[in-house]
Amino acid sequence: MPDPVTYRPAPGSIPDAPGVYRFRDDTGRVIYVGKAKSLRARLSSYFQDLANLHPRTQTMVTSAASVDWTVVANEVEALQLEYSWIKEFDPRFNVKYRDDKSYPWLAITLNEEYPRVMVGRGAKRKGVRYFGPYSHAWAIRETVDLLLRVFPMRSCSNGVFKRSQQIGRPCLLGYIGKCAAPCVDRVSAEEHRAIAEDFSTFLSGQTQKHIKRLEREMHQASDALEFERAARLRDDIGALEKAMAKNTVVLGDGTDADVIALTEDPLEAAVQIFYVRGGRIRGQRGWVADKVDDAGSADLVERFLQQLYSGESADAIPREILVPVLPDEHDVLRAWLTDRRGANVSLRVPRRGDKKALLDTVTRNAGEALARHKTRRASDLTTRNRALEELQLGLGLSEAPLRIECFDVSNLQGSQIVASMVVFEDALPRKSDYRRFVVKGMDGQNDVAAMHEVVSRRFRRYLDERSQSPEIEALDSDDGDRVLNGSSAGRDGRSRGASAALIDPETGRPRRFAYAPGLLVVDGGPPQVTAAQRALDELGIDDVPVCGLAKRLEEVWLPGQEDPVVLPRTSEGLYLLQRIRDEAHRFAIAHHRTRRSKSMTRSALDAVPGLGEVRRKALLRHFGSLRKLRAASVEEICEVPGFGRRTAESVVRALASQGPARTAPAVNTATGEILDGEQVAEDPGDPGAAQEE
Repeated sequence: MPDPVTYRPAPGSIPDAPGVYRFRDDTGRVIYVGKAKSLRARLSSYFQDLANLHPRTQTMVTSAASVDWTVVANEVEALQLEYSWIKEFDPRFNVKYRDDKSYPWLAITLNEEYPRVMVGRGAKRKGVRYFGPYSHAWAIRETVDLLLRVFPMRSCSNGVFKRSQQIGRPCLLGYIGKCAAPCVDRVSAEEHRAIAEDFSTFLSGQTQKHIKRLEREMHQASDALEFERAARLRDDIGALEKAMAKNTVVLGDGTDADVIALTEDPLEAAVQIFYVRGGRIRGQRGWVADKVDDAGSADLVERFLQQLYSGESADAIPREILVPVLPDEHDVLRAWLTDRRGANVSLRVPRRGDKKALLDTVTRNAGEALARHKTRRASDLTTRNRALEELQLGLGLSEAPLRIECFDVSNLQGSQIVASMVVFEDALPRKSDYRRFVVKGMDGQNDVAAMHEVVSRRFRRYLDERSQSPEIEALDSDDGDRVLNGSSAGRDGRSRGASAALIDPETGRPRRFAYAPGLLVVDGGPPQVTAAQRALDELGIDDVPVCGLAKRLEEVWLPGQEDPVVLPRTSEGLYLLQRIRDEAHRFAIAHHRTRRSKSMTRSALDAVPGLGEVRRKALLRHFGSLRKLRAASVEEICEVPGFGRRTAESVVRALASQGPARTAPAVNTATGEILDGEQVAEDPGDPGAAQEE
């Protein structure tokens, strides 16, 4: 591994000017391209103490063997040169946005003598005008079928067109009036091109002039008593209006804009764009990218805009681009876009109104696209097997951990301390084995102590289950190691012989803690890992490996090691650990919020004299929430069975004296995150699956 000191430029040799730089490996291959307002300041930041660099940046500078640069006149030129080099060298440490699926385009081949309209995918060609992209090819074909009635341009392939020319007879579309049949000279090349131009202008949003023209011709035909022609024109207008209705108006001012949203996690980012033309959504497109460095949201947006518009023609760049966050050098980016378009381009973040609402919609689409991308990875059997094998090799395990348990602690400033245990078997969640824990009798905010208690309770029950069942003891001495660590070949992590031993004979239900995981994961760094390992040591359990995943840098920590295990960025094993940790985090927060809500409700009604638990529940069941109860009148409370006027007045006075409900934001003390406002779904599993311990 090269030492950055060996290729660090000599002091004073780096110019203090705008430019673009390239890091190369020992074979001369370019591995990273970047731009800078000041080359001296930017490059110097790479050659500081490695401990101060982001782990991904550390990997890049230690993989490189040399660095060179090119000075340019200004930052706009640096932006253009950076993209050219990225496209030329394809550096592995630069973020590359790739389409999350293949999107169809509507294309009009204006570069041909007889332009053709078609639906296609893939790279764009010069001289062809494109519309879209669209989400579904069938939706485009329906629209084209409607428009061909009014704009009967050619839509056949070159082979069909040439054959019709040879035989002197048009195809079916020519007979039914959906093609002007230039192949048999019903119209000239100039007339057919005019039809194609009208088709293009209608798709580009200039719809009203065509509708008004048809309405004028329809009235003229009606006045001339040409009722059949008037009826055809009426139907043509209906077809155009139906085609327009397929694109919902989202911006009433007829804005032309690209609305871009970003959703990211520590390893990947998803981008969605809605193309709005004439106030209507004309298409959408999505990309997913691996995060290869420590770039923030602003940097990701800048790189995306650079990649998106560098290959576009001037007419494809709208006059307004809406983004979730402005890049740091947005003035340079705006100048570059204005130069490419040949007219002013507005780059901004919408704060209110219809445009803000539309950006929120695009953001939701980006989040769903990232979730679908992760689901596709998680559902693939080969990928899951590779993830387990990578964890086995990366963590030095004796066998692949087919059963993994993860623990997370959540509390509100030391109160309402709860914990979660989620279980993944064969790299898939097993929701029936999820468990919730309530930690009581602990003063103050101490995640480490809470983690120790939760792990101790879980494995103390595991030892109790084993001691109470001779069958499990026998399996443990025979083939129990294979069964108890969750490493059997079955989806449940059990062999056929173990099934009976894992069933409680009294209840007939599976024993809750009857066998141990192949890997125990905690959400946190060295303190939490040490606490979990200490809990196992105190119980005499030495065959359960422990690791922790720290959220900030996605580092994997093992007990007793000073340095973390850094799994590769593209590692499926790291992705699996991240999924498990996030699921434990979600499950803990959901439990914490439920208990916090109940405790706030109880404390609010405790001040009412003579109001017991039964009548408190009756009130909440009748009104649905404490907020609605606060807004209720005395007469409305009297309608609840068991409540007289005196008690109702006591309830109203007690709630009014407390004022409006105000609660402090919930904080996950392990990460410092504010939990209020985070969208956490209820547990999608069986309501009775997760049990509280």
